[in-house]
Amino acid sequence: MAGVTERQILDVLKSIKDPASGKDIVGAGMIAGLQTKDGHVAFAIEVDPKNGAKMEPLRKQAEKAVHALKGVISATVVLTAERPTQAAGGGPAPQPRHAPPGPGGAKAPVLAGVRSIIAVASGKGGVGKSTTAVNLALGLAAAGHRVGLLDADIYGPSMPRMMGISGRPTSSDGQTLDAMENYGIKVMSMGFMVDEETPMIWRGPMVQSALEQMMRDVNWGELDVMVVDMPPGTGDAQLTMAQRVPLTGAVIVSTPQDIALLDARKGLNMFRKVDVPVFGLVENMSYFTCPKCGERSEIFSHGGARREAARLGMDFLGEIPLVMEIRETSDGGHPIVVSKPASEHAKVYRAIADRVWTKIEQALAAREAATPRIVIQ
Repeated sequence: MAGVTERQILDVLKSIKDPASGKDIVGAGMIAGLQTKDGHVAFAIEVDPKNGAKMEPLRKQAEKAVHALKGVISATVVLTAERPTQAAGGGPAPQPRHAPPGPGGAKAPVLAGVRSIIAVASGKGGVGKSTTAVNLALGLAAAGHRVGLLDADIYGPSMPRMMGISGRPTSSDGQTLDAMENYGIKVMSMGFMVDEETPMIWRGPMVQSALEQMMRDVNWGELDVMVVDMPPGTGDAQLTMAQRVPLTGAVIVSTPQDIALLDARKGLNMFRKVDVPVFGLVENMSYFTCPKCGERSEIFSHGGARREAARLGMDFLGEIPLVMEIRETSDGGHPIVVSKPASEHAKVYRAIADRVWTKIEQALAAREAATPRIVIQ
């Protein structure tokens, strides 16, 4: 059976009117980034920033209309408020949040069933952050915890391949997507929605909205911990996560050399500025041991992350060697923690996971102690 076409999608969207202009949202040029693959549809609706908060009903109407089309399995629609406007005094108008905080400025519970959320981050790409996030999540699951894994790297999603998951998410209730699952871990990634080789040419607000929907509109169930694989750097995705969900803490991944540590320091300082505790540093590609002669080579130097952690007064969570097995098992969708659980390298990841879980318990206990209790006598 043929899938839905872009023309069919645009035709149904022409029936939806922009309340501000009275024009249909296609004719008004409000549809951007339309993609469709195997019954999964994603696009953005560009709206005026001053009306952004009022346009959520329009977004839902468009999502419902497209989802009703024959052949559509899921419809992901985000709002992006990028059109410049002027405030009454002539200056730029403030940018509204797509999902405003709750009463008193509290963060809305977009992940109500998740006890704790851990960001795995790095200041730069290429340091093995995603491999660390996957094996950390599997290490936590091996310890008996209920774990979810959110791939927040919209531009370079890698979780489908690393977790050995193919196919597209479905919806049991017609309202939310069911998270994909493998090795006992629930997973969501933009990589499930688009082809592996399809570039995501999306602007900042579209990325922010997509992230929020992967949290809000996915059935995650009850989780002890969600591990979030962050994109490299300190951009929109990091700020969205820090502002929209109560992050329990962050783990910074770096290689030992000075230039990587310099970027890792930036990532660490960003989390500190938004009041997210940094649990510690992981040194990846710490050293290389030749499998034939046994000689150890410190290709990217060694011990830099440990020294940096000591200098900054934070914990050093562990060092992971540069090993072909770790790369091969991750690329093959069978990460080393599950494919070779008795190996020394899997034990290193599980030890890091245990240290992180201890930090999580301490953070949750501190949060509970800081919550005022009303006692009626």
